[in-house]
Order: sequence, then structure tokens, then C-alpha cells
Amino acid sequence: MAQYARMKDRHKDAILFFRMGDFYETFDDDARLVSRVLGITLTARNSGTGGAEKTPLAGVPYHAVEKYIAELVGSGYKVAVCEQVEDPKKARGVVKRDVVEVVTPGTTMLAQTLDPGENNYMVALAFDEDAYGMVFLDLSTGEFRVSELGEDDLLSELSRLDPAEAIVSYDRAEQAEALLEPRFSDIAISRLEEWAFDYDQAHQALLDHFEVLTLKGFGCDEMTAGVCAAGSMLVYLRDTQKNRLAHLKTMARHDVADAMLMDSATQRNLELITSLRDGGREGTLLSVMDRTYTPMGARFMRQAITRPLVSTEAVLARQEAVGELHEEHGARDEFAGLLKSMGDLERLAARVGSERANARDLIALKAALHVIPVIKEKLSGLKAGFSAGLRDGLQELRPLAEKLERALVDDPPLSLTEGGLIRAGYNEDLDDLRVISSGGKRWIAELQLKERERTGIQSLKVDYNRVFGYYIEVTKPNLHRLEGEYIRKQTMRNAERFITPELKEYEEKILGAEEKIGELEYALFLELREEVAASLGEIQGNARAIAQLDFLTALAELAVQNDYVAPEIVDGPVLEIDDGRHPVVEQLLQGEAFVPNDTQLDNRTKQIALITGPNMAGKSTYLRQVGLIVLMAQIGSFVPARSAKIGIVDRIFTRVGASDNLARGESTFLVEMNETANILNNATPNSLVLLDEIGRGTSTFDGLSIAWAVTEYLHNTPERAAKTLFATHYHELIELASSLDRIANYNVAIREQDDQIVFLRKVMPGGSDRSYGIQVARMAGLPRSVVERARVILADLEDEDLSSDGVDGADGRGGVDGADGAGGVGAAGGADGADGADGPAGSGGLHGQGGASGGPHGQRGPGTPRHGKPTAESPEYQLSLFLPADHPVVEDIKELDLDLMTPVEAMNALYRLQQKAADPDPDGA
Repeated sequence: MAQYARMKDRHKDAILFFRMGDFYETFDDDARLVSRVLGITLTARNSGTGGAEKTPLAGVPYHAVEKYIAELVGSGYKVAVCEQVEDPKKARGVVKRDVVEVVTPGTTMLAQTLDPGENNYMVALAFDEDAYGMVFLDLSTGEFRVSELGEDDLLSELSRLDPAEAIVSYDRAEQAEALLEPRFSDIAISRLEEWAFDYDQAHQALLDHFEVLTLKGFGCDEMTAGVCAAGSMLVYLRDTQKNRLAHLKTMARHDVADAMLMDSATQRNLELITSLRDGGREGTLLSVMDRTYTPMGARFMRQAITRPLVSTEAVLARQEAVGELHEEHGARDEFAGLLKSMGDLERLAARVGSERANARDLIALKAALHVIPVIKEKLSGLKAGFSAGLRDGLQELRPLAEKLERALVDDPPLSLTEGGLIRAGYNEDLDDLRVISSGGKRWIAELQLKERERTGIQSLKVDYNRVFGYYIEVTKPNLHRLEGEYIRKQTMRNAERFITPELKEYEEKILGAEEKIGELEYALFLELREEVAASLGEIQGNARAIAQLDFLTALAELAVQNDYVAPEIVDGPVLEIDDGRHPVVEQLLQGEAFVPNDTQLDNRTKQIALITGPNMAGKSTYLRQVGLIVLMAQIGSFVPARSAKIGIVDRIFTRVGASDNLARGESTFLVEMNETANILNNATPNSLVLLDEIGRGTSTFDGLSIAWAVTEYLHNTPERAAKTLFATHYHELIELASSLDRIANYNVAIREQDDQIVFLRKVMPGGSDRSYGIQVARMAGLPRSVVERARVILADLEDEDLSSDGVDGADGRGGVDGADGAGGVGAAGGADGADGADGPAGSGGLHGQGGASGGPHGQRGPGTPRHGKPTAESPEYQLSLFLPADHPVVEDIKELDLDLMTPVEAMNALYRLQQKAADPDPDGA
């Protein structure tokens, strides 16, 4: 146990899997944890201290260890794998052991833990006064990128990457946890000593790993925090991977400004990768667009969706390639067939570079290399410049493919040390040993026949097992027939086992040959793998090119199947979509045609579109539809529309839906305001803003005021004047179009029929002054009595007919929420307003804010007069932005009989009214 204790002391933060024969054992707390998580038996063994104390023990068989490690890592644990590093047969004393790998959520290369269509990113963060240094790396593919960015961009990038693990320094651990854990609940945070983030140490570590004299070639030589983060990542990888990092061939600079920026709210609200319903893939943009044939193509598609391009030239280059494949259906079909046989070339290369590849991996690599020349030839027939670039980037590597063909059998075993890997004729020494081995086996068969004839025992057999080697087995009734030099080896119930000097001599010869065969095949395989590793740069380049070809082919196939069109991409601030469709919703409709809609926005005449209409009419779908069409266009895809003209967008912002964030102590309204503030502080004239309601989480007047002010700000602030779609139930906002010249009103059309509404899903010019909430409530299944009562209340509210006992307060009934002393509709004083929020005692009803508390049966409490200003006992009430409060001057004007008044009388009346209007207290209160 002393050896185990030393290993465990070096890896205190990991579960130690300690190899003992055919099992990996865990002890003490590790054993208890493993037993609980994996559901395996917890046993005990003598502690070795001489006392009666037992040490908890839990083990797993070596042949199934990857499955168990994968389960632990998937649960967020680290596993340190301690192997026997010498042959136990040759060991003197305790077998030498060492930790050969630490498997963590971010460093795992186990197939059981990796989704073929997703990257498994890990990040390292360095904190600087001016910026965060961030590197992200996928060890399973070799992608390694470095960046410096602000906190908002950092959070957006982390949301896009969805890393499994983050590396931070001990002195910044609390800061990192406060930043990450509330937002990324599944992330594993690993800590390193501060020296790992030292700039000089990090800089030298990068130079040494990439074998260069300067970092200028990576574009990060002027980054301080970025270099610190990258160096710390290498320190962590060297510790966990024991320097098996040959596939980390390069590091690239990552600039967030090179792509469209989308914060976590936008990525979530547009349902790009995960659905809002259950967090799964179904119902997402990815589920519709991913028609790829290779795992690396699927990963590229995912990256493209979450990181659209902002360069017009880059978008058009992709679009041209997609367009050519769209037209050349023969080439598209040929590529589809070829891509299906590629496998995961990117992760195969990483397995080679990390010394994990087995013979089956090299067979898969060989198959991919055989396809490369065919793909390259097919690309030569395409004219698009992007396709030509892919063709030029492909390296055929024919000699390597041919050597793999000569060296490896077609169906090798998983084990690398038991032979059966190398094809006959590849190595002369190996062929000679195989002749000896196969000849020896023939000799054994001949010996068995000879001994049966000599002894007359037809049941005599010559056999082999690992414990006793070769032996002659004779049943007990036939033992009296044996003569000569038979040496008893083992006694069993019904038989005896013997050896002879002749058999022993041949056994040594045969077993020696078989042992040497296993050793030689393993050595030859390692040489072959090293030769493949020498071409890793070319193989990884091929993988990147194939991923992009797969991506382009998928986009072309998508356009053909779904009747998409190529959008016109321009640099100007314009967004024109004719008959646009939601790419996901139209696929989910069964037996119903999707209703297309137009969109016209620009920064000169129609910057903001205010969209009104009832719930369920399709406003939210329309907003998301526009955002997705823009995003698809900027990844180079065709789009679901009859035609489209799209100016490059630098950011898409969304304020959609209602949710809280209890982990950060944020209410629904605070989350909404945070998202709105982010938009107002970061939008540009080249941005697209999608607002689906603002202000629903507070009182009506507060919400309306905020929505009004936000709209004005987006319109009147030149540096924030983004193209905006704003869906709202605040019909008062329609009035803005009459005073702000770049606002246009739209509504989602409905048809009323027999007190029911039919949703037409069509966005039409003009505003709507009704929300049809009661009709929608009835459709949702509210009890009939509630719906009918709501109709009565609505009618009274629209007629402004409020009794002191609440709306329609007959029979002593209180208004909404007005019973038993709660302040309800009509139980509040102050000026009448529109649609205020109900509340408990003392809170505002539907018409203004309440006083101290409502009385019993909906009566007003003290200090809550029906009209007029608040009394000294009542709180301030909210004033309507649009209708004046009741005033004595207004009442006097209503009472004037203008038809009977003389001009002099009219002048005198007007003079009195003017004086009364100037009086701050016209009622003498």
C-alpha cells in the first residue's frame, strides 16, 4: 500500500485506478465513491498495518475499464490511471507502477465520452486588468486557439463553446467560480499553481512545444493574458497526458470580431443548438441544417451555426460553392457517397498523435486516405474558388496509404500485444517465427496421434493452458497403460496430466516463437504508428478540408430538399425578405402549409417595425424566423424565402420570453432588464435587434414606460440605431409611428367569426388596438365562468364604468382580487389608467394604484377616493401617458352649451376656464 499511497498523494484531486493483475483497484474514499457512482460491490482487505483494520476496496476488470472511467468522467470526476510499467514475471519485488494518464472531463479521449458531432472543449482563463486571456482546446481533434476579450464577449464565447472544463489559477479560483458556475452548471473547474500562469514561463513553454523562436507566426506575440492562458493549458496537458501531445501541431489566434456576435440569450432564444422545450436537439436549427456525412463535418456545421461570418467576401465564397453543388446534383451525389466512407479523420489523427491509436484506427485511417485522391479528382471538376481551395489543400499521401495496406491485416484484434496485427510478407523475421509456431503446432498434433497409437489410449490428448503449458492428458481408467518417461504434472478428479522431456523441449520452442511474434508485431506496429504521426500535419489538413466539403455538400442538399434560395449579400444596412419562412417550424408542421411573410427594414426609412397582435398569432415565430434567415445567410447557406437581400449584420440581439435565474438571484424582470441593457449598450447600426415584449414583469405603466423609452432610444441614438423588430401588446406604442419617422406599424392578421378568432399568421401593415386575450384564454381552456366574468369586467373597463365596490360590483362582490380586503379592480383611487396589475392589499388594481388597503367585499380603503389626486394617506398613483386625468376644467367644458352662448359669453367663459386651469388647486383642497 506504500506504493499506492505515493501515487495517491500526487493525484489527490482524482480517483486513482491502481492496476493489480487483471483488475484496476480503488481504495478508501475512492472505493466508497466508485462503489456509489458505478454501483459496484464495496469490499475490504487487510490494511497491512498489522491490526484488524480493513481497507475499503472496489475494483473493475481491466478489459472493461474504459466503460467505467467514461461513466466517472461523465459524472464530472477525474480518474488517474496507474499502470504496471514492467512485466510482473520479470519484476524483482513490488511491480513498478506509474500514472500514465489522468482522464478529466476536458481531456478525455474515450469514445464513450465523446459525441461524434460535438467538440469537447476545455478552456484556460488568465485574468488581466484590461482583458481576459482565454484559450480553448479540443484535445480529441487538436484544435487550439488563443484570444483576449472583455467579460461580455468572454461569456458569449463560453456559451458558444460550452466547455467541459476550465483551468484557472488558485489565486483567481473564487473569481472564476463566481463568473462560471451560475451560468455553466456542468463545467468542471480545475486549479493550477500561480507559476503556471506566469508570462515568462508560459511564453517559453509555447516556444518549446511548437519548436519555434517567436510566437509572431501564431498572431499572439503581443497578447499577455492570452499567452499566460495558453502556457497554463500546456502545463495542465503535460501533467495529465504525460507529454503525449504530438497532434497539437499549431495554435491559432481567435478574434471575436471576425464573426457575428451572439450572446448567450440570443443563442438560447433562437434555439440554434438546444431547444427551449427540453434542452435537446429536436426542434433546433442544427437539427434541420445538419445533413453532413462525417463527424468532422457535423462539428463544422455546429461551429458555423454558432459563429456566422461577417466578411461579405467570405460569405459569397461559401455561397458560390454551395450554389455550384446545388446545381451539380451528380457531383453532389458522388461526394455524398465518398464522404460516407471517410470516418472521423480528425479524431483518428488525434489518437495517433496521443499514442492511443490501435490497429483498427490505422485501418480506418487507411480507408480515408484511399478516398482522398478520388475526392481531389472530383473537386477538379468544380469551378468555384472555394472548392478549388479545398482541392489544393488535400494531400494524397499515397505512399502512407499503401504501406498501411501492406502492413496490417484487414480485421486486426483490439489488443496490440497478442499478435494477429501484421500481414504476412511484411516482415521476414516475423514470417520465420510464424513458420516455427505453425510447424510446432503441427508437431503437437502429430505427437498426439503417435502417443495414441503407442499406448492404445484413443482418448489421450495433447493440450495447452496458460498455467501449465503443454501437457498430455490421460483418463484414470487408462493410467495402467502408460509406459516410459511420463512425468505427472497435475491430478484431477477423472484424469491425470503429464509431460515428457520431448514435449517440454518443443513447448519451449513453440512458446518462445509465439512470445517473440507478439513482441515483434507490437514493435512493428509502433514503428508504423510513428510513421503515421510524422504525417499528422497533412492528415489534419485533409480533415479540415473534408469537414468543409461535407458542410458545403450538406448546405446544397438542404437547399434542394427544402426549396431554399440564394440570398443577395450586400454591405449596406438593408434587410429585405420576400415570403420568408421559419426553417424549423415549417419542418414540424404536419398537414399544414407554413404561411410566409415579408420583411423590409433599413436604417433610413424603416429602422423599427412595431408588431402588434394577439398571443398565439405568430409574432414570436416571425421574429425568430427573421433572425434565423439572417444567420443562415451569413454562414453561406441558402435561405427559406422566395428572395432575400441581406446586409451583413455584426450582431443579433434577442429579448424573447420570460425566465428567471435563481442561481444568480435574478428575478424574471431583472433578467429581462439585463438583456435589454445589453442591447442598448452594445447594439450598432449594423445590428439586428429582436424584441418580443419588454416590461411584462412589472406594473403596466412601468412596463409601458420602459418599452416606450427603449423604442425612442433605439430610434434617436445614432450609434445604437439597429434594425429592430419589436413585438408588443402595448398598443399605445403605435402612436410612436406618427412622431418618429423610421418606425412602421405592423400587425399579425386574424379573422373574427362568431366571437372566435382564426389566426391567419400573416404580418400586415398597420397597428392593432386589440389583444384578444379573452378569446385566447378561452381557447386555452379556462373555465367558462372565468371567461364570462372576464368579458363583463372588460366591457366595464372599456366603458370606464367602475363602482366603488369594484368592476360591476353588484351583490357586494369585489372586483378582481378585491375580495376579503384585497385591493382589486375599482378598489383603488387615483386616475383611471389602462390595464394595471392586480395585487394584494394596498396594491394597484386594473385602474390605478391602490391606497392603504381594500376594505371588505371590495370596498375602498381609507385614502382612496374614486377621482382626483391622492390624499395625504394614499401613495402616488401612476398617470397615463396618453389620456389626461380628470380635471374640473374638463368637467366645466363638458357642461358648456356652445350653441346658445353669445360671443361675449364665450369669451368670459374662456377667461374663467383659463384662470381655473392656472390654479394649482382648482377644487380648493
